[in-house]
Amino acid sequence: MTRADSADSAGLDTTGHGVSLWEAVRVWARIAALSFGGPAGQIAMMHRVVVDERKWIGEERFLHALNYCMLLPGPEAQQLAVYIGWLMHRTAGGLIAGILFVLPGALSIMALSILYATLGNTGPVQGLFFGLKAAVLAVVLEAVVRVGRRTLKNGVLAALSAAAFVAIFAFGIPFPLIVLTAALIGLAGAWLGFSAFRTAPGGSGASAHRDSLLGDAMPDHARPSPGWSLRVGAVCLALWLGPVLALLVTLGPDNAFSGIAVFFSKMAVVTFGGAYAVLAYVAQQAVETYGWLQPGEMLDGLGMAETTPGPLIMVVQFVGFLGAFRDPGALPPLLAGVLGGLLTTWVTFVPCFLWIFLGAPYVEALRGNRMLGAALSAITAAVVGVILNLALWFALHTLFAQVQPVGFAGMALDLPVPASVNLPALALTAAAVLAVFRFKAGMLPTLGACALAGVALRLTGVV
Repeated sequence: MTRADSADSAGLDTTGHGVSLWEAVRVWARIAALSFGGPAGQIAMMHRVVVDERKWIGEERFLHALNYCMLLPGPEAQQLAVYIGWLMHRTAGGLIAGILFVLPGALSIMALSILYATLGNTGPVQGLFFGLKAAVLAVVLEAVVRVGRRTLKNGVLAALSAAAFVAIFAFGIPFPLIVLTAALIGLAGAWLGFSAFRTAPGGSGASAHRDSLLGDAMPDHARPSPGWSLRVGAVCLALWLGPVLALLVTLGPDNAFSGIAVFFSKMAVVTFGGAYAVLAYVAQQAVETYGWLQPGEMLDGLGMAETTPGPLIMVVQFVGFLGAFRDPGALPPLLAGVLGGLLTTWVTFVPCFLWIFLGAPYVEALRGNRMLGAALSAITAAVVGVILNLALWFALHTLFAQVQPVGFAGMALDLPVPASVNLPALALTAAAVLAVFRFKAGMLPTLGACALAGVALRLTGVV
């Protein structure tokens, strides 16, 4: 009996590459515990571990999986973990990788949400989140610059990014429509042979795979199978939509839990382009449409997500927590908040497994397809504009107490009222921007320093 056969008989499937499932559990737990820094930092950590250190897969295969995940709605880093876990160890590997990737963040955000709801009106806690807001603004702005430098490599992509910003900021065009339009532009550009949408290959041939354990082989479970697709699709859909339908039937559509389940299920389908783009959609809907929280509170939640491991989109658990906490029905508010947060996390992340388990076999069969690369280039360019919109939206509601709606030429803009500027917030934000851009300070030191400064300003009565 071979080593792989022995492992399979013991439930430690190696799929022929010699990596046991238990070893994978340890590796994914390590990645999850160190997954700070937002999508870019998490993807970089994953690349360093599974490509450079462990050599599970090669560079080209990693980039191919990443490209697919960036085309999907939801958190690309978590979906990338599910993809690689599935590629290495079938469905069990994907489940383990995906669950472990979100578990530390889910536990951390839940604990911080309870603290926020119970002690949020105390001075030190208010000061803590006041400081975090300033740092988060700097982090989001740095994300615009970082992604822009990597993505906007020519005038066409820069123009596409600018058009996306104007569309969402000035005209309020829905983000899913912007993503769809960008993808169609990229596909059309590739079909017409425009060089602006060509992506640089991550490697080719044997040289791209010679040092990886999986190599360039196509594992049997990675081959497309209509029967498998139907089975996994049915199971994932039942796990995802079953609780949503049950809540609608038993509690009615006007109940807070039904609203949370429906909204975040919809978000899981229509929000493309990574965490910052998703947050632009969630922030505006949760604040302006549902009234679950205030603009400043959305920044508080983002500050929590920035300072804890796991996907930034875990901030939605904070949103669901507050939504249920403030409309608990017959339940105690704290219990309702916990259940609301757990419900949000469930309907947000279960679809991520569906997208990977259903689509990954077909994506593996399409490795090297240039049309997908072109669509990705166009979508990523549009996302830069959307992230800039998020940064401005947060800045307006953090640095100014009042904004004035202005409409003209079909546009609807929120302009700040200069007299309502928050000078301590402006000064702290300027210091955070200086630290990040001039002195290249890391995200965690910047967040920590701003949080301490916020507490000090609150205790001294400045804010």
